Amino acid sequence: MIKISTKITGTSLYLFLLVIINIKAQVSTQKTIFDRWDQNGDGKLTQEELPQHARPTFNRADKNNDGFISREEDKIFREKSGRKKQKRSRDQVNNDRIEIKKGIPYANTDNSRQSLNLLLPKSRKKKKLPALVYVHGGGWQNGNKDQGIARLVPFVESGEYIGISIGYRLSGEARWPAQIHDCKAAIRWVRGNAGNYGINPERIGIFGSSAGGHLVAMLGTSGEVKELEGTLGNHLTMKSRVHCVGNFFGPSALLEMSKFPGKIDHDAANSPESKLIGGALQKNKKKAIKASPINYVTKDDCPFIHVHGTDDQLVPYNQSVILHKKLLENGCDSILVTVNGGGHGGFRNDSIQKITENFFAKQLLGKESEIKKREIFIENSQR
Repeated sequence: MIKISTKITGTSLYLFLLVIINIKAQVSTQKTIFDRWDQNGDGKLTQEELPQHARPTFNRADKNNDGFISREEDKIFREKSGRKKQKRSRDQVNNDRIEIKKGIPYANTDNSRQSLNLLLPKSRKKKKLPALVYVHGGGWQNGNKDQGIARLVPFVESGEYIGISIGYRLSGEARWPAQIHDCKAAIRWVRGNAGNYGINPERIGIFGSSAGGHLVAMLGTSGEVKELEGTLGNHLTMKSRVHCVGNFFGPSALLEMSKFPGKIDHDAANSPESKLIGGALQKNKKKAIKASPINYVTKDDCPFIHVHGTDDQLVPYNQSVILHKKLLENGCDSILVTVNGGGHGGFRNDSIQKITENFFAKQLLGKESEIKKREIFIENSQR
């Protein structure tokens, strides 16, 4: 009886182990929700890749506002969504302090992409305030102007700035230079309507991330380039020059991008940069050169601040380095903030926000600057 009992127990244990192994095998081969949604397998999600029911949450999950959701951003968002008590999201605006006017056309068209959001403080420090403009990222093929609200709220709530987040036509709708034509038309609109909203037209700052960083760098370096002005809008006599630029990990020299390893083959015909200009970069070098901010730098350019992570796999860190050096070579004011270990945004060091605020306070408000160096090195995580 003892032998039979032992045999049965051993057989049962064997079958039990087989079931466990089979379950583990099934679990290991199951794709996560992120993997199922990541249709092209590039390790990031676009808004178009999300199912309809999930798209309204895209901007909240895209913490660095680059127009993509990384695997880490997806993980963090799901963890926060699972909690019963969530902290107030940064893009929720205190209506007692800020008035938002959405979807204002700036190009005299009915294209919703060619419109802007205006953030007005209800309590002003001065009658006329500087304008701080944000340009969204997304590889020139995703994203929208609503992404800028969260970035602008801290500035506008202070009562010292008027915030403006602009949209522009994406590469799937229009090729370069349509995007910079739109941005310049938006800046001209700001100047043309300065009196209506209490904006100081001589104090317009601008910042953007990723593709938005590229566009703000173009705005900062091409103030007098006629071919990039376009003919959009009702304020063609106004200038599109800006007073200062915040370039967050934006491309500056398209033909140089593939010299540094990353997740994207920038020279490929289907890369974001190639789609922007309408053909593979190396086969369309003239177009790529004309779409690169570094080729427009002159001694008359406004002050810049660049923020870039050393481990950026989408836009090489070198893109900010070479633009920073070119500006300095031409006698321009430029500050490079290197985030050691930082990726494509999503930085976890609060000092970056403080440095950025300090830069704009000096350039737009005339306050004393705490920034004494042209090059600042900080860690991605605070210690």
